[in-house]
Formats: sequence, structure tokens, C-alpha cells
Amino acid sequence: MGFFWTIVVMVVLLGLAWRYLGSYMVSVYEGRMSWLGWVERPIYRALRVDPEAEQSWQRYTGALIIFSGVAILATYLIIRLQGHLPLNPQHQNAVPAGLSFNTAVSFVTNTNWQNYLGESTMSYFSQMAALTVQQFVSAAVGIAVAIALIRGFSRKGSPTIGNFWVDLTRGVLYILIPIAFIAGLVFVGQGAVQTLAGPANVHNALTSANQSIPRGPVGFMESIKQLGTNGGGFFNANGAHPFENPTGVTTLLSFVLLLSIPFALTYTFGKMVGRVRQGVAVLAAMVLIFGVWVGFSSYAEHQSNPAVAAAGVVHQPTGNMEGKETRIGDTTSALYNIASTQTSTGSVSASNDSFTPIGGFGLLSGMMLGEISPGGTGSGLYTILLFALVTVFLGGLMIGRTPEYLGKKIQAREVKLAALGVLVMPVTVLTLAAVGVTTSAGRAGPLNAGPHGFSEILYAFTSQGNNNGSAFAGLTGNTTFYNVAGAVAMLLGRFAIMIPALALAGVLAAKQVVPASAGTFKTDTPLFTGLLVGVILIVGGLTFFPAVSLGPIVEQLSHGKLF
Repeated sequence: MGFFWTIVVMVVLLGLAWRYLGSYMVSVYEGRMSWLGWVERPIYRALRVDPEAEQSWQRYTGALIIFSGVAILATYLIIRLQGHLPLNPQHQNAVPAGLSFNTAVSFVTNTNWQNYLGESTMSYFSQMAALTVQQFVSAAVGIAVAIALIRGFSRKGSPTIGNFWVDLTRGVLYILIPIAFIAGLVFVGQGAVQTLAGPANVHNALTSANQSIPRGPVGFMESIKQLGTNGGGFFNANGAHPFENPTGVTTLLSFVLLLSIPFALTYTFGKMVGRVRQGVAVLAAMVLIFGVWVGFSSYAEHQSNPAVAAAGVVHQPTGNMEGKETRIGDTTSALYNIASTQTSTGSVSASNDSFTPIGGFGLLSGMMLGEISPGGTGSGLYTILLFALVTVFLGGLMIGRTPEYLGKKIQAREVKLAALGVLVMPVTVLTLAAVGVTTSAGRAGPLNAGPHGFSEILYAFTSQGNNNGSAFAGLTGNTTFYNVAGAVAMLLGRFAIMIPALALAGVLAAKQVVPASAGTFKTDTPLFTGLLVGVILIVGGLTFFPAVSLGPIVEQLSHGKLF
């Protein structure tokens, strides 16, 4: 399927997902869906949770932090003890402490950054009981925070924002498991490996050579990897490995899975606040940024590689194919990587390190905008809603009125919380990148010198600070410095944004709705969408332009042209 038809089919399927999956999620989180009640009720009894008892934002946040802390500890212990646990046909030994900590934080924060080779480091038990379980629950945690923030907008004078345990359970049972199971059947049917029989040992009678081919429970892990915007692959090659992504059908399915929930949540948002047009305005901002970035990077990768041209290979009719997926070509590979980097998925199908410098700029800058186009499961929506509050604040300053959003007056406390959530990521990324380039431990990581080496460090902290997980390659990440610094980036990129978002939900839920007047700044119009996009670009540009100028931009210009 060509690039054009891939886009057409993807848009149609995502349009259906936006309407019907978005509506289904409204029913799930409003408690009107009960066909899995026979599974749900025993879970609440085991947790001693009253599903009817709602929580304040403080208790909701506390439950989230406790759950995540326990999840990090459990994941860490499983990986460390895998040598003594079952389902280990390759006899994998315990993962070193620093790498275990980085990996546990990575999967619990929905980042799935991997400083290890999956096929030669993790046992089947670790892959399934530790990593795949976190791929489900970390995605459900992100959606739960987004739903709590939506309740903050939709409720009036309420001291509560929902029940974390109920939102977590319903997200896993009613949304993630059913869709991932059906998609997993498709992956396995198309040829993705799904076995516990251990590696396949092959003997070549002609050469007398023996080869061990890694296999494992890949197909169903692949479905939640994409659906939960996780990105952690069973194999190090991730989406470029034929056992994970065997056909064009699985490539298209991957696009739909990783984009469906983040886009559909805008419909859920509009429906739950009683104004679908509000969700459409947010969706339009996401689609506009996503479309521009896809076009930019696809065009850049369809050009010749300047380094290859400088080597005398001037005829490159298929574009820059270095490190690309030859089955789907340069433009679809660029689409795949843009989709995965802008959804906090990170399951690349081509080598980011082999993109042209300006194409790599597209991957990097998409994450630097805060991953809101459309972002991860839940994290994309609650982050762009923080930008929306900053936007209405600026709009209110322009017209000289107290800003309002969905009938709620946005005052100093709300603006401070929104600004904190927006600025945490840039401060974290730039600070850690500065530490990386000024310390000997940090400078020992990149395999390249000059601006490309700087891009490798900057990309690593941008990816982890945004809970993306895609790797630029060329950086030796399994060191004490990068394991610890990366874990710090992932924790701040996750919880230092979630906590202000939940605090904001509590503050907004307690407010009363103010009737709209002639001076109210409308937030469901193309003008608001344009202003929202402008604020996102200005914040991203002002904070990151100096850094990217020293990396991909100067590297591209060193070849004598921008494109």
C-alpha cells in the first residue's frame, strides 16, 4: 500500500475510532458499562475498595503514587530475580541493579526506554509478568489522570474527582485488554511470533553452521505495545523486526492502535463536558501539528542523504534509505517514526540515527512540544489541556477580562498549576542535557563527535523526559550515569506533570460555572485552535530552539543546505 493510500485508510479508521471509541470510553468512565462486572467486583473486594466512594484530588494522587511505587518495586524484583523464576529457557541471569532500576521506572512511567537488548537480557517471565503487565496498567494510569481532569471541568462544586482504583481497573478491563486481545490475534495471524518454546536452533547442512534464533511471546505484547503507546519491543530492533511487524497489515494496524486512544480521548473530553465542539477544537490543534510534522519529515527523508551524496553516490531516487524499512519505503518509515515519537510510543521501524539531520529535527522537535499531537494515552490530553489553560489566560489578557474555560474562571492558582505542568518537561530535559555534555560520564555515552553527538545526548533526555522511549541510537545508555539520570528524567516527566494536573482537577471541580457573556473568549472556534497551536509552538520554540540549533540544525547546515 502506497503512502497516499496508507494515509487515507488511516484517517478513515481513526475517524471511526474517534467517534465510537471515544463514546465507548465515556460509558466506561461514567460507570454505564458493566459487561465485565463479574471480573470487576472481585478485584474491588480483593483491594478492599468501595467503588462507590469517590476521592479528593489529594487521595486520588496518593493512591496513584502508592500504586506506581509498588509497581516499580515489583518490576525491579522480578527482573533482578529472573534467574530463579520460571519461563527462562535461555537461562537469563539477573539484570544488574542500575539497569533494573532504570527499566522498572521506564515501564511504570509508560516510557519503555530500553538500555538493554530484549532478546538477550529478559526471560519470558520478565517480559510477560513485569514488562507487559506494566504496559497495560501504566497506560490505564495515564487515561485515569486525563479522565480525572475532565471531571474537574465537568463538575460543579464537587470535592471529589473520582476513584483512582475504579478508573484504573475499568481502563484495563473494558478498554485495553479487549482491544489488545483482538489486535494480538491479528498480529499472530499475520506472522508475529507467539511461543514459549524457546529459541529455534537451526543447523545449516551445507556450511555446518549453527544458529540460534530468538523467539518468544511477541504477538500479544506487540498489540499492547502500540495500543498503550508504550513502545518497548521484545526485540532490540523493535518495529523493524519481522517477528514484531511481519506485514503491511500489521504496519497499518500499528498506526491505528498507537493513535486511536489519544485522538479518541478528545471526543471523550467533549462529550463529558457536554460540548463536543470543545473536543473538536483540541483535536484540530493535535491534527494540525501532527500533519505538519509528518509532511515535514516525510519530505526531508524523501530527499537524498547529504552524507551519501558527499561520498559520490548521487543517484538516490528512493530518498534517504539508510537505516530505513525497505518493505515500506522512506516516507512511510518517516510516518511510522513521527507517529511513534508524537504519541510517546517510541516503537520505531527505522533507525532515528540514520535520518537526515533535518528529518531527525522533526522527530526531536515533535517530542519537545510536549507530546500533545496527540501524545500518549491520557498524557497527551491532559498536557494539551494545560496548554489550553495557558492559552485562555493569554487570551484573557488580550481582551482585558478574567479568563474562563468551559465556564470555570481561571485564576492565579490554576494558571500557576498549568504553567508548572507545562514547564517541568523543558526544565528537566535541558538541565539533564546540560549535565550530560558537561560531565565526563555524560560525554562518554555518544559514539559520534560534534553536533551529531550532542543530538544523541539531547534526544536521549528529550525522549525520557517526555516518557517517549524511542532511542536515537549511537548512545551507550547502559552506564551508571545514564541509568540514573534517565530514571530521574522519566520520573519527573511523568509525575511532576500528573500531580499539577490532578491538583488542577480538584480546584476546578470545586468551582461553580459562570454563565457565558458577550465578553467571554470562545474556546471552540478556529481562532482558539490557532491561538492554542501558537502558544504550543512559542513555548517549544523559546525553550528548545537554542539547543536544537547546536544539534540537528547546525549539522544539516554543515552539508550546505537546509533541505
